[in-house]
Amino acid sequence: MSDQPSKPRRRYLRIAAGAVIIGAVAVAFVMRSPSPVGHWNSADDQDRFLTAYDRAFQDLPAPAETLDIRTDYGVVRVYRFDGTGTSTHPLFLLPGRSSATPVWADNLPGLLTIGDVYTVDLLGEPGRSIQERPISGDDDQAAWLDQTLTALPISKVHLVGLSIGGWTAANLALHDDSRIATLTLIDPVQVFADIPWSTAIRALPAAVPWLPKSWRDSFNSYTAGGAEVENVPIADMIEAGMHAYSLKLPQPTRITEDRLAALDVPVLAVIAGRSVMHDAQEAVDTAERALPNGTVQLYPDASHAVSGEYPDRLRDDIAELVDDNNDR
Repeated sequence: MSDQPSKPRRRYLRIAAGAVIIGAVAVAFVMRSPSPVGHWNSADDQDRFLTAYDRAFQDLPAPAETLDIRTDYGVVRVYRFDGTGTSTHPLFLLPGRSSATPVWADNLPGLLTIGDVYTVDLLGEPGRSIQERPISGDDDQAAWLDQTLTALPISKVHLVGLSIGGWTAANLALHDDSRIATLTLIDPVQVFADIPWSTAIRALPAAVPWLPKSWRDSFNSYTAGGAEVENVPIADMIEAGMHAYSLKLPQPTRITEDRLAALDVPVLAVIAGRSVMHDAQEAVDTAERALPNGTVQLYPDASHAVSGEYPDRLRDDIAELVDDNNDR
């Protein structure tokens, strides 16, 4: 299997795709509205984001079904895509911060050869999910996702999470893994290593919505290994979400090694060697040491935008995990 990145079919595929986690200081500085739930800063801001969302969504295959699922915390947008593969359980994809479902545009064609695929817009993030009640901690984060899976006509899923979606997937597995056949964590944040202070500090100006768009573009390019972000559909959507939406989510708790050791499902951990979201070697070492049933893959030349840089290799690694565990 080659370590060379797949030749990009669309320029936006090299973007970090919303996998942005800002430090607690940035969150405290920016999110100073009295609302207890995530919200759009204005109607015009919402319209701008949804226009960018719809543009980026055009590069996805047509969904077979669009679902709005009621949970205790709000309404969760889920899309189902018909696959051509024979996997017993569907894949369920969790995106990174501010990216929503369109982040998977380059990955879906390959993943659909494994089986049916569901995607979700994370609750409390910019997207078409609507947060209605506060999400106050890790238990709440697990609860809304579990309620979403429970509402679907499926028994289990192969859960796949990118960046903060990786943390969200691991968090659910630690609370209740009864609906999880396998767990794939793609360069997850706050799972195997801490976010560097240099990245958190650099995120500060990007977290301020009234500062120029160029500042947010600069940070998104930084997380994507210096990739071009101007006039790129997914990058435009990410920047619009960062500008338009005020998050009201708790900081994700760093998952400790003893908790990782309690994971009782097969785990694929994909670590980007050039990620700015953690020290890659530390993340690899932690994953190899702590996961009781884990496969750790280091993509040495990948940035945090690994899902767009290496869609074919990622598809093959996920397919192997699914094939090995189709009877779970």
